[in-house]
Amino acid sequence: MGTLFFFHPPIPRLPLPSVSKPIAFPPISCLRNNGDVTGFHEHKSEGNKNVDMSQTISNDGRNVKQDNIWQLFKEAQHNILYLNEQRLGAIEELEKTNREKHSLLKKIKKLEAEKQAGAGKDNLSTCSELLLRIDAMVLSSMISPGEASELRGLVINHKVSLADVFNVISRKKDPELLGQLRHFSHGHKKNGFHIVHICTEMTPMVPRGSVASYVTGISRALQRKGHLVEVILPKYASLNLNEVQGLREVNVEAYSYFNGQLHGNRIWTGVVYGIGVTLIEPKYFSSFFNREMIYGYPDDFERFSYFCRASLDYIVKCGKQPDVLHLHNWETAIVGPLFWDIFVQQGLGGTKILFTCHGFNSQGIEQPDKLALCGLDPLRLHRPDRLQDNTNTQLVNILKGGIIYSNKVVIMSSIYPKHIVIRNLSLEPTLNEHRDKLVIAPYGLDRSTWDPSIDYLLPENFNAENINGKAVCKVSLLQQLGLSEHSSSILVGFIFPEGRDPDVKRLKEVILNAKQQDVQFVFLGTSERSVVNQTLESLQKELKDDNLKLFPTYDEALLHLVFAGSDIILCQSLVDPTDEIPLIALRYGAAPIALTSDASTNRVIPFERNFINQDHEATMYSKLINSSFINMSLSLAVDEIRTNPAVWKRKIMQAMAHDLSWDGECYDLHFAAYSAIKNM
Repeated sequence: MGTLFFFHPPIPRLPLPSVSKPIAFPPISCLRNNGDVTGFHEHKSEGNKNVDMSQTISNDGRNVKQDNIWQLFKEAQHNILYLNEQRLGAIEELEKTNREKHSLLKKIKKLEAEKQAGAGKDNLSTCSELLLRIDAMVLSSMISPGEASELRGLVINHKVSLADVFNVISRKKDPELLGQLRHFSHGHKKNGFHIVHICTEMTPMVPRGSVASYVTGISRALQRKGHLVEVILPKYASLNLNEVQGLREVNVEAYSYFNGQLHGNRIWTGVVYGIGVTLIEPKYFSSFFNREMIYGYPDDFERFSYFCRASLDYIVKCGKQPDVLHLHNWETAIVGPLFWDIFVQQGLGGTKILFTCHGFNSQGIEQPDKLALCGLDPLRLHRPDRLQDNTNTQLVNILKGGIIYSNKVVIMSSIYPKHIVIRNLSLEPTLNEHRDKLVIAPYGLDRSTWDPSIDYLLPENFNAENINGKAVCKVSLLQQLGLSEHSSSILVGFIFPEGRDPDVKRLKEVILNAKQQDVQFVFLGTSERSVVNQTLESLQKELKDDNLKLFPTYDEALLHLVFAGSDIILCQSLVDPTDEIPLIALRYGAAPIALTSDASTNRVIPFERNFINQDHEATMYSKLINSSFINMSLSLAVDEIRTNPAVWKRKIMQAMAHDLSWDGECYDLHFAAYSAIKNM
């Protein structure tokens, strides 16, 4: 018998992620009669002893063969499992690459769109910078206020042509720039308004605050419509200056009056989102704005009255003649009395005052004698029909002064009309007396950030006319969250409001009540605050619900997907006009439902009852909220989605069709207010 060999093909020994390592064993072999181990030996029959030995060797060989075959089989199984996992991993990696490619293509499209729109933005930036340079020329006595006024008209009337010529302003000295400006003839009368905001906040320099987002949002909307907008701010030590283009200090001190003396100020100018920005930095009172916080100090009245007086002194010194001075909250309300008592006769006869009130919680209650610090007469103003506080008549109310000394007052409100806004306030008598000058307006959204039709962070875009992409976003969100994808399930999102503590007790009640309705929840934080993170983590541990997913840390892509993929967005409240979460929810086809609704009785807690169905003084946004969502609890919303899906879809699509951006109703109301006061 010839020598018999058993071989198996070599198996690659690769690391396995989830199965045991491929089995390794020595190659199969049998002994030769000469002791060689390379194969079976040949044997001859030598009686029974040799036969027995031969049978034993044969049995042993068969056993070894069977064992090794079994080992080969097991090893093959392990390697098949390994290769299968490698294949699945490769497929997953390929899908990830495709997703990244899709996201990258969307980013490229967004950048291309921004580049195409960049010419208009560059024009605005160039014009704003030109106007700031004209201010500097007046301060340095290079030109007179009268010539400055003519040059400003030139800039305003010829935005496009000037931007083409003066596209390298920063490289030109003032004399060269002035010479080129004088070569242009003054054109036709300007069409848009020239508006100057005197305020204490503006995004992104002051990243948070209702005034900050409002000033930037409405200013950009106004400039897109052809109006010229400038902003004057204190130069806080905490300002974020990263987005300020062409920031420069004007090399001339601007003096302003305070506490019986003239004090020097450093003036800084720059451009933010195409809006000209002027920053005032006190020299002697440098500590006024060199602090950690913006508000909350005992000398806040002194700080902001100094800034208001310095702003008006700067405007007059530069020869500016804006159509409207736009003021905000009590911090700059003192500009109203200052303007009419002191500055209106200093070349500002054509200027009017618009005052925006973002809330009534803080009104600036002060001793009357403090008014003299900025040059006002306390005896003249401490009267019931002027600044005297309605409740504590020994004091003055600066917010009240802003209302009385303005031509129009815009009150920011989400769902309430005029008669509800002014009810039960200490300022109710004043507001009623000046009722005709009051305008109610909603906040808006930045449409470049919040628009599902162009949102590059979504797997598929959609709009009010074609909402199919929302279903794709929902599936993508459920997959990302690891939630079941049953078509009957309803997904509810909750975005923890930034800067505010969530009502955890109410959240628990809502979640427990919805357990029987096949509702899935996703909670998302919007900041790195440890309090919010701890709250979310403890809530997840306590509830232990597979249909609840919590993400405490901020994730921009997930935030957009939560709005796009959710059927309902729980909101801390629908009353707070500064909360943009209900606006975004409507924009992305999700129903905003107030967390304050009483799930056990399917009623809304009394302070959010429907006050205004057909009120002619209500905004379109408030009518939308009050007619469709204000009295709806989560339970009622879930029932309506399931029982009347077609009606619900139509309601959502109608809500999505509203322009909730700054360019929509908010702009229209402000433009009407500016037009009204210019025609007075």
